[in-house]
Amino acid sequence: NLQMKNIDRIINHPLFIMSMKKIHDYEIDRVFCCHGIEHSLDVARVAYITNLEQNLGFQKEMIYAAALLHDIGRWRQYEKNIPHEEAGAALAADILEDTAFSKEAIGQILAAIGSHREKMEMETDRFAYLLYESDKKSRTCWLCEAQDTCYWPETQKNRTVSN
Repeated sequence: NLQMKNIDRIINHPLFIMSMKKIHDYEIDRVFCCHGIEHSLDVARVAYITNLEQNLGFQKEMIYAAALLHDIGRWRQYEKNIPHEEAGAALAADILEDTAFSKEAIGQILAAIGSHREKMEMETDRFAYLLYESDKKSRTCWLCEAQDTCYWPETQKNRTVSN
């Protein structure tokens, strides 16, 4: 079992815990996709499987860090109307300071968080692309009770497990 001490530091960080609670509280009655720990772990798992299947070579800890932190700014979006990818990158920077990730790894994670809502090509930034695609693939749109009123473009909705 590979140790993921940086992930333990993230999930036990007071700012992470507070952010997850605020997101949960804001989304308690949300009918659309939620952005809690379950979603973040789904994104991490999809990304890690994709990483292995495609031999992308990214470290498991980096994948999990980016996935766990990618929506952390949602509560700032709800409170201050700050785009959650911008707010998330700022919050994640504070959390990642308390990990042992290198400055280069932190930069790569923050870039992926900051751009995870932008459609991009894999050649632009393979790590950011992995996070973007995994975020979309983690959703079960075909089961969603709110799919008819969802604002996502039809081209981004998952209609099968194999997307």
